[in-house]
Amino acid sequence: MSTYTNLPAPSPEQGLNRYLQEIRKFPLLEPEEEYMLAKRWVDHEDAGAAHRLVTSHLRLAAKIAMGYRGYGLPQAEVISEANVGLMQAVKRFDPERGFRLATYAMWWIRASIQEYILRSWSLVKLGTTSAQKKLFFNLRKAKAKLGALEEGDLRPENVAQIAKDLSVTEEEVIDMNRRMAGADASLNATVGGDDGSAQWQDWLEDEDSDQAGAYAERDELDTRRELLTQAFSVLNERERDILMQRRLADTPVTLEELSESYGVSRERIRQIEVRAFEKLQARMRELAKGKGMVVPA
Repeated sequence: MSTYTNLPAPSPEQGLNRYLQEIRKFPLLEPEEEYMLAKRWVDHEDAGAAHRLVTSHLRLAAKIAMGYRGYGLPQAEVISEANVGLMQAVKRFDPERGFRLATYAMWWIRASIQEYILRSWSLVKLGTTSAQKKLFFNLRKAKAKLGALEEGDLRPENVAQIAKDLSVTEEEVIDMNRRMAGADASLNATVGGDDGSAQWQDWLEDEDSDQAGAYAERDELDTRRELLTQAFSVLNERERDILMQRRLADTPVTLEELSESYGVSRERIRQIEVRAFEKLQARMRELAKGKGMVVPA
């Protein structure tokens, strides 16, 4: 979307703090204002409306990007990829579906960041199966939970626990942990050479590159994301909010917190959460069946 050429962009030269200060200048939008701007973009392709929708959510993109530290990639580039996901979300957002742009955008932001990380880490032969991707993005969190974040090779009991929690083999945990052992060092760090111009990534090679497979997986991911967005329309506002906060948030909200927020019992919140998830799954299966896809039960 060419209208975003004048967006503030994070860069090593500018400094991250300065960028964060700059994007705070853009005001957040009230629900009705957001709806009207989104309608102007959908109905008339109003570039000014789209620009305001994007800039008002740059803080959200930056916040999500900060959660992906530790992969040895420049934070400015991660934020830039988050902004790409945000722009895609604005481009596809349908205000008539009844939920806020932030709810929709965070899926696109995370997908864009993860795709960028996977592209970068393919240089070190990162596996491409769903289980391996899950292991890649959850290993650091699992190690932190066990108090083993700073360890090199994991203890056998930790390997066994992580393998069980993430549904992978112990060999895969050990292999992935060793690959990520140097994750805190940037792939852009200079090494060797008289002029110091060579970078770590210049020395790494992906021996199992499968572009066709990568494109197929990306296409399936996009389709499933679209199906999920459509499926959310079967939920009312309260169901969407509870399900998002309980099952889709980086740090799930407790039943106690939600019960206080909605003024009902914890058991009632649990019932709403379970029912909303069942409705979402059922609708996803219906939509997927129409596209010849299968959604696991």
